[in-house]
Amino acid sequence: MSDVVEKTLTALPSLLSLDSHPGSAKLSSTSKLGNLIRGITELTSKHEEEKLIHHELLGIKEQVSSPNTTMMKELMVRSIYCEMLGYEASFSYIHAIKLAQQGTVLEKRVGYLAVSLFLNESHELLLLLVNTVLKDLQSTNLIEVCMALTVVSQMFPKDMIPAILPLVEEKLNHPKEIIRRKAVLALYKFYLIAPNQVQHIHNKFRKALCDKDPGVMTASLHIYLQMIQENPEAYKDLTPSFVTILKQVVGGKLPMDFNYHTVPAPWLQIQLLRILSLLGKNDQRTGGKISFKV
Repeated sequence: MSDVVEKTLTALPSLLSLDSHPGSAKLSSTSKLGNLIRGITELTSKHEEEKLIHHELLGIKEQVSSPNTTMMKELMVRSIYCEMLGYEASFSYIHAIKLAQQGTVLEKRVGYLAVSLFLNESHELLLLLVNTVLKDLQSTNLIEVCMALTVVSQMFPKDMIPAILPLVEEKLNHPKEIIRRKAVLALYKFYLIAPNQVQHIHNKFRKALCDKDPGVMTASLHIYLQMIQENPEAYKDLTPSFVTILKQVVGGKLPMDFNYHTVPAPWLQIQLLRILSLLGKNDQRTGGKISFKV
């Protein structure tokens, strides 16, 4: 077995929490996911792969339909793996939603992951997840809030945005920076698919731009780049703010986590330069200020 496959098998339990036994470092020899991955790597033809996956999917379908199954988390991961290989496992979509709705925190994590990989924004089953997202956004468990915001920022029915928008707005004032950052990314998604729904909260975008956490500030730049591309005149008053942020980045004021090979936040620098180029385009006065300060 190749080193890459072996490393993958070693990492899967910790990433997906498939093994509930403390100290387990690898997928056990009895793990069906591990056996599936090993089996596929040993095949010599596409026909053999199709036969193996077809048999695997039949087994998964039978088990997820059983009311007494206790392995739903691993069944979902195996379904994800089959779909990643290009084989449809549509029978598991509804079970992924149920897992996100009713499971433990770890099960919900896998359920949300499966939903985000299986479905798209126009899929009819996504409507069944709306109430779950509403409930998790109001949860006192930070992990559940994070999971809900993550799936919202990836995919959410356009018509259902008004139902959760107030809750997402509230999270902009959350004491935890990871929640604020994910809320900004969710609002960015809303802006892309339904800009009229978030027109009334542009002032809150400005607050995010000035957030003390650089991750929240960075997330807000996605929104501003999009809005400035559409209407640069409306945001020229923010030019000094963007210049100040750029100077701080270049000066190494951000945490080391933002650096790449000793270069201070290169992608953030590029994004800020794109914003400033749009603000200064065909505007000698604004362009002069940018040139002078940078």
